[in-house]
Amino acid sequence: MQIQNDYEYKMLEAFINKPEKTQWYKNAFEQFNVNGIDTMKWVWSWWAFGAGWAFLLYRKQYLPALVLFVVTMISASIPFAGIILMILSGGYATYFVYQGYQKQKAQIEAKIDDEAQRIETMRAVGGYNSWVVWLYIFINLLVFGYALFMLSAVLMN
Repeated sequence: MQIQNDYEYKMLEAFINKPEKTQWYKNAFEQFNVNGIDTMKWVWSWWAFGAGWAFLLYRKQYLPALVLFVVTMISASIPFAGIILMILSGGYATYFVYQGYQKQKAQIEAKIDDEAQRIETMRAVGGYNSWVVWLYIFINLLVFGYALFMLSAVLMN
């Protein structure tokens, strides 16, 4: 997917809904499409590495976020699985954002002929969930608090 014309760039910018991040996503998305063929490739994202499922939820990729959340919970008891999962998320999670973009774009273009209306519709259905940041902070505080509680209980015995 070469984003060379103004319309394609505006659609991507509307989907990302953070102008300062559009160029990064443009570069990433272009790596996922080679001559019209979609292919999963390694594109590093520190956000995805650090937040995993929350990154996908933030970017409105609900099913991949749910799957990654479940896998994260299951792998929590396996030694080194957490860091491996974080590395894989950091390298591959952006591809699921790309897939979400492609799906939304195809649906919008199939139903709306007017270019300006397409861009506004993409802005409405794309974007991000800002509340995820607060949810992620809250969950991490709970986990950290629980870990401190357990540590203090062990140290007091």
